[in-house]
Amino acid sequence: MQTASLLEIANTYLRETIQPIANQLDEEVKALRSALQGLGDRQLLALRVPKLYNGAELDVSAFHSFQTQTARFSGALAFLQTQHQSAGAILSKSENEALKQAYLPKMGTGEKLVGIGFSHLRRSNHPPLQAIETAHGYELHGHIPWITGFGLFESALIAAVLPNGQAVYGMIPFTNTDTQGSIRLSEPMQLAAMSSTNTVTAELRKWHLAASDVAFVAEAGAIFKQDRVNVLNHSFFSLGCAQAGLDILKAAIETKSELAIAPAYAALSEEWQRCQHLITTAQDQSFEERLKLRAWAIELATKCAHAAVVASSGAANSKGHPAQRVYREALVFSVSGQTAAVLEATLDRITRLHEIDQRA
Repeated sequence: MQTASLLEIANTYLRETIQPIANQLDEEVKALRSALQGLGDRQLLALRVPKLYNGAELDVSAFHSFQTQTARFSGALAFLQTQHQSAGAILSKSENEALKQAYLPKMGTGEKLVGIGFSHLRRSNHPPLQAIETAHGYELHGHIPWITGFGLFESALIAAVLPNGQAVYGMIPFTNTDTQGSIRLSEPMQLAAMSSTNTVTAELRKWHLAASDVAFVAEAGAIFKQDRVNVLNHSFFSLGCAQAGLDILKAAIETKSELAIAPAYAALSEEWQRCQHLITTAQDQSFEERLKLRAWAIELATKCAHAAVVASSGAANSKGHPAQRVYREALVFSVSGQTAAVLEATLDRITRLHEIDQRA
């Protein structure tokens, strides 16, 4: 299917089916599962997987457009599906052909649903999940502090650190089991937003990761190199969230035409256009410049969401109000995929703007 047709199908589904139930998706696991399957029914769950494995093989620009639009209409769905999309993209780079054949051809339709669990690799000084090579694979011990999709995904692509600093990536079941050792999953975390995504922690004890389940072994510190390359990836969730805030502002103009909402909408829309243009054309920019753009997108999402709350007045205090949900989503996206560099850049932008205000 052509890229334009896929994006049109996605946008129609998101606008007509997902947007009206976005608040429900934020809290109800069953509804979110159905929404995710809706993406699968439209073959939208393996967008970065090669066509050889029944994937869409979208280019980077088209995929970022999809991510932006998904976040615009449902933060919970955006957050959940990107775990699966990331697993597919990473798994497609494996040399384990049998593992790829077992998963990739079935991921686009949702027949196979896979989460991820490797953000803990950024804790280089104290890796919580460690691996020891054995005659038939690896033995894993330790803690995974964050896996999304319990009860929604059947497997997870996780990573554990070897004594030499390398990281082994492999598939584990998303269930409590003792067949290959011990995996114990926590109850879903009570999160401020997107609680329906069922994020849990995992404890692994003497878990045998068979060689057949190993995707690859990455060099020590590989995740930090990838973080620099992909520093703008999460910006598209923030851009989508900012659009969601702008949508609420635009609707408020119609019901409160006597108030000065329209100028705020115009100013924020113009800023969104500038930010989005610079981010989508930043491939050749330095890491430092791209980092600044990431911080801008984060700040813009929270600003648009806050404006949506203000324009919605007291009604926005209701947990069920769209502005309340979008504001919480902006907070989640402000720390999603966070690295030390992103944290510093975000705080720098916040405090720098504050200093400007003080001088004004």
